[in-house]
Amino acid sequence: MKKNIIAGLAAILLLSACKDDRKVLDALADYNNSMEQKGYHFGEKLILPNEVTDEAESISISFGDKETSSLTIDPKFFTLGDNPVTFNIKTKSGETLTQDATINVFAKNPEEKMSYEIVAEYPHDSKNFVQGFQIEGNTVYESDGQNGSSQILKYTLGTTTPLASTKQPQEDFSEGSTIVGDKVYQLTWQSKKGYIYDKNSLKLLSEFAYPNVLGEGWGLTYDGKNLIASDGSKLLYFLDPANPSKLVKYIAVAGSAQAYDQLNELEYHNGFIYANVWQKPIVLKINPQNGEVVGTFDFTDIAKQNTKGSDDVLNGIAFKGENMLVTGKNWPKIYEVAIK
Repeated sequence: MKKNIIAGLAAILLLSACKDDRKVLDALADYNNSMEQKGYHFGEKLILPNEVTDEAESISISFGDKETSSLTIDPKFFTLGDNPVTFNIKTKSGETLTQDATINVFAKNPEEKMSYEIVAEYPHDSKNFVQGFQIEGNTVYESDGQNGSSQILKYTLGTTTPLASTKQPQEDFSEGSTIVGDKVYQLTWQSKKGYIYDKNSLKLLSEFAYPNVLGEGWGLTYDGKNLIASDGSKLLYFLDPANPSKLVKYIAVAGSAQAYDQLNELEYHNGFIYANVWQKPIVLKINPQNGEVVGTFDFTDIAKQNTKGSDDVLNGIAFKGENMLVTGKNWPKIYEVAIK
């Protein structure tokens, strides 16, 4: 009889403990869900519900192989945008509870809505599936995609006749490109390699492999020190131009209320990175120090005149002095806009 009483008491205690654990996890889940859209900013502290803290002896957050017991949004652990994490809670009863969550970190200041006016229009070869786009002087350098027709070419702004061009192998799908001194660097989409050309002749000089962290090749630009590449995620990767297979660092990109991914064609100008969002008529102005989106351009009106399907989208940013040139895949025009 005594054993039955003890067994019954143990079962009651176990049931009670399970209910307490469930209460802790439910409270944490509700809290995380309520904060996912609102997000956090760097330096803010996670204020967890009493149902969690009252039962916890210790709480930590793990990010893969990293872990911290600080509940402050510290840039040493968190990036802008979505951060997949695991909460680890050691309860006062000795249990260890874990729960996966997503912590969104946003920029503190709202993005400025940038305004512009069209000041000139130039012809563009509508056969060109623009992937990379830049101008030096009055010469446009363009990387065009599609398997079997990928190429790098250059032409004088106002004409569509190539001054020089080089085709890529059949299996390559060309992507972003940028000028570095007397060379042009070009990415490929899924071939995991890039090419380097002589800027004058566009003769192929060499090729390089991507660092493993770069999933695909999308956009490319140069800030005077590093190459900056995108792969369609929220991340921008800084590479060593002397050895583009070497990753220098990366940053994540977000605005004040959302993370931005699908970052595609890139341009660096006057201390900022400009990136178009794939399949949207939007160009972001990004602080390269921390990934904060400080401004957005809405080119809907221009895109409507040129986009008839899902492929012929805005995808080309260059700077002619202080004015921006924009074009797109298979567009018949290049637009010069003055930023107000």
